[in-house]
Amino acid sequence: MTSDTALISQLQRANRRRKVRAAALTLPLLAFLLVVFLVPLAQLLIRAVKNPEVANALPRTGQALADWNRKGLPTDAAYAALLQDLSSIEETADAGVLARRLNSEAPGARSLIMGTYRALPTELPTTSAASRQTLIGLDPRWEEPEFWQAIAKNSSRWTPDYLLTAVDLKRSAQGDIVAVGEGEAAFRDILIRTFEISAVVTLFALLIGYPLAYWLSTLSERQANVMLILVLLPFWTSVLVRIAAWIVLLQNNGLVNRFLMFIGAIDAPAPLLFNRLGVVIAMVHILLPFMILPLYSVMKSVPSNYMRAAISLGSPPLFAFARVYLPQTYPGVAAGCLLVFITAIGYYVTPALLGGAADQMLSYYVAQYTNVEVNWGLACALGGVLLSTTLILYALYRRVAKAELSLG
Repeated sequence: MTSDTALISQLQRANRRRKVRAAALTLPLLAFLLVVFLVPLAQLLIRAVKNPEVANALPRTGQALADWNRKGLPTDAAYAALLQDLSSIEETADAGVLARRLNSEAPGARSLIMGTYRALPTELPTTSAASRQTLIGLDPRWEEPEFWQAIAKNSSRWTPDYLLTAVDLKRSAQGDIVAVGEGEAAFRDILIRTFEISAVVTLFALLIGYPLAYWLSTLSERQANVMLILVLLPFWTSVLVRIAAWIVLLQNNGLVNRFLMFIGAIDAPAPLLFNRLGVVIAMVHILLPFMILPLYSVMKSVPSNYMRAAISLGSPPLFAFARVYLPQTYPGVAAGCLLVFITAIGYYVTPALLGGAADQMLSYYVAQYTNVEVNWGLACALGGVLLSTTLILYALYRRVAKAELSLG
């Protein structure tokens, strides 16, 4: 019994050492994922609901407007608080950040804030009533409720406004969630357009990639390796280089138009650039390896004698392919479509360089609001929409895959 107990204890210690060693080997990878993946994602999601500009610049005004019903004009105390807050802003850049944030809510707020900030008197009024008259004297627009409503609406450090804007919703002056006007709605159509382009690219990648992967699976190992190198060539070429090559090929005097005119298919150059067609062609070319590789790996594991057995039993070749071979490749089809679709919905460079104004996808507007509009909150909200979409699609894929395994 003593020897058995000692042996069990040794086995347990060895097992613990093995687990510790395995954990130590994976710690660098986990740290890498935490630093470059999870932390940026968390920052993105936090920034999508963070709203510090007004709260930092106008803390007294926010408190004075806390009990305001957002109808009519606020009390004199709010005017006095606003004068004190504006006079406390030391840097013009800070006033500019405040003005830009309020201008996104109430057009004209930028000039109102900056004009008032630059014209502030050296000595502030001592009474609230005098503060009201001073502000109105500096700019009569302080008698318009919409600017006060914008300040009250954004006095909190956290806001759902960016996320609501990303799906064409907004908060009214009273705080109710309503749909934006017909002329303001845009992001829902952009999101649908992103899905449409990604679906079309996925469909064409499947139509091209499936027969190519099937042909590769029928080759010898040496021939298949050579052809796979050709398939992987796009991975070794810069995206910008590939796009530049497509611009050369698809322009009016490019090789594609010249060839089509040479064989008599068209009489004049076809518009292949700066439209949806050029975007789809380039994206299919770039994403095709993501479809071929999963299909090839699955097709290579399908025994070739299944088809021969079905044909030898009297089944027509096409019927045997549809009923015997095709169902066994469904996992590869699902994996390839998922990879291509999820990668496509985040594309930015290709639509930006090859597409027109009506062909830009959601990622283009993420870059627009980050680099041009400098509205990081809305950019992060749009990025959050893409992230949520990706996670939902992956969850659906996992559910479908589990259902197929359970049926199998």
